Amino acid sequence: MSGLVGLLVGLVLVGSVSSAKFDELFQPGWALDHFIYDGELLSLKLDNYSGAGFQSKSKYMFGKVTVQIKLVEGDSAGTVTAFYMSSDGPNHNEFDFEFLGNTTGEPYLVQTNVYVNGVGNREQRLNLWFDPTKDFHSYSILWNQHQVVFLVDETPIRLHTNMENKGVPFPKDQPMGVYSSIWNADDWATQGGRVKTDWSHAPFIASYKGFEINGCECPVSVAAADVAKRCSSSGEKRYWWDEPTLAELNLHQSHQLLWVKANHMIYDYCNDSARFPVTPVECLHHRH
Repeated sequence: MSGLVGLLVGLVLVGSVSSAKFDELFQPGWALDHFIYDGELLSLKLDNYSGAGFQSKSKYMFGKVTVQIKLVEGDSAGTVTAFYMSSDGPNHNEFDFEFLGNTTGEPYLVQTNVYVNGVGNREQRLNLWFDPTKDFHSYSILWNQHQVVFLVDETPIRLHTNMENKGVPFPKDQPMGVYSSIWNADDWATQGGRVKTDWSHAPFIASYKGFEINGCECPVSVAAADVAKRCSSSGEKRYWWDEPTLAELNLHQSHQLLWVKANHMIYDYCNDSARFPVTPVECLHHRH
């Protein structure tokens, strides 16, 4: 019984947070007049004056963040709706979902990216197997010391594995905030910037619900050197994200990821020899 008590104490100390309510976990970041609240539903508005964005009240190290989003309906060309995690500073780490709008009838594209120590350029793009403007779908980022997994409705669409043993840096020492925003990016977002935002369709509205953060909360008072230690399992302090089953994808998830890549991937930086004449190291070693 004492072991169980120790486990429970460890879980309490972790500062693990989970909630479906926006204002318990998040706060507006900019353009408060472009926020629309309707019970548990939050909408962000983009018009030719401004976009809008929100951010988590705390930063986290490891865990899983999820939000349900219904993307801009109709002609959304030029718009970007983003959901991402990021640390601070020039050498920041970042995990991005960017939903690139399109003209009516054309599919939304989802671009993901991973920054490590301030270096990104790891874009992948795919189209989804459903219309993300018709209903809410869940978008998640799972992060531990072994892997970063991007998930759509619990289906993995991208895996970034810890390959420090191959000399590839991995994001595991900077706590990250959780962010989302909608903005005008018609200089690049739709067909390389060829299709511009049609403001006659404004306001463009992205809606959110089901906010969840289940991770290790990192108070500002905790020194950077102590963050990784605080949020890693040791002794009786066991965290769910350190369970061996989460060190890699299971067989079913691996098959799902292969299916996504075979049927929905339209761009992978690993295959872009024009941008990268020398194949990035992580691409050489990645099993997927």
